[in-house]
Amino acid sequence: MSLADWAHNGWLVEHRTSPKEIEDLLSLADRDLRDCTSPGLSEDWQLAIAYNAALQCATAALAACGYRAAREEHHHRTIQSLAYTMQAEPHLIRQLDAFRKKRNIGDYEHPGLVSETEVHEMLVLARTLRQKFAEWLRQNYANLLSD
Repeated sequence: MSLADWAHNGWLVEHRTSPKEIEDLLSLADRDLRDCTSPGLSEDWQLAIAYNAALQCATAALAACGYRAAREEHHHRTIQSLAYTMQAEPHLIRQLDAFRKKRNIGDYEHPGLVSETEVHEMLVLARTLRQKFAEWLRQNYANLLSD
């Protein structure tokens, strides 16, 4: 399986990115990494914000490779694509996908299920992904770095 196969299946759409788009996505990730530690936020909301930071990194990686996720299962596909974009370790992808599901439950179905430990784990994961993305971008798509 490859990103081209995913596009053939309709899971991805070809997309031409730019240094500005990558910079904007990373700015969103950096903002969310800061904001998720703001005092007074519920654990549900902290997790959702940290998750969004990680999702922006995955979105940027997909864009750098010339794709964006199709509308259906957008978050799921973006996360799973990390195996093909950044060659992310399977445990990182599984953990991020588990937090996607947890976030959905907290946002849409049943608030108050997120623990401080989970918030911390999601934040560490998001920071790790942000760092790995920066290294990966420099090594593979330096032309997309902003001047």
